[in-house]
Amino acid sequence: MEKQNIVQVFAHCDGPCGVYDPASARVAAEAVQSMTKKMVALSEGHADKTSISYINTMSRYAAIKEEEAQKCKDELLVLWTDFFKPQHLEANPDLHTTFWMAAKLCSACKVEVSEQHAQELMDAVEEIHALFWGTKGRDVSWVRAS
Repeated sequence: MEKQNIVQVFAHCDGPCGVYDPASARVAAEAVQSMTKKMVALSEGHADKTSISYINTMSRYAAIKEEEAQKCKDELLVLWTDFFKPQHLEANPDLHTTFWMAAKLCSACKVEVSEQHAQELMDAVEEIHALFWGTKGRDVSWVRAS
C-alpha cells in the first residue's frame, strides 16, 4: 500500500464561505414573536379549547414557534462561535453574556408561550445586530419584516 501525503488545512468555520449576517436570526426571532402573539390571541379568543380546530391550529403555531426558535438559536451560535474573534471580545466585554442570554431566550421561547420572552429575544437579536455590524464599522439599520 502506497503512503499518502496528508495536507493540513485551516478554515474559520465548518464551511468557509465568509458570509455572516444576523438577518437570518432576526427573521427567525420575528417568527417566534409572531407565533407567540397568535397563540395568545387564539387562546384568548376560543372558549372551547378542546375543539379539533383549536387543537390543530394551536399545534401548528407551537410547532412553527419551536422550529423558528431553534433556527434563531442555531444562527446565533454560528455568529458567536464562528464569526466573533478574541479582538471582538476585547472591544465588547459583554459579548459572551449577550450571546449566552440570547441562546437561553431561544430555549425559553421554545418551551413557553411568553410575549415578554419573545420581545426580549427580539431585543437581544437587535443588540447582536448592532454588535455584529459595529465590528465591521458599518451602520446597518435594524429593519423588521413584520
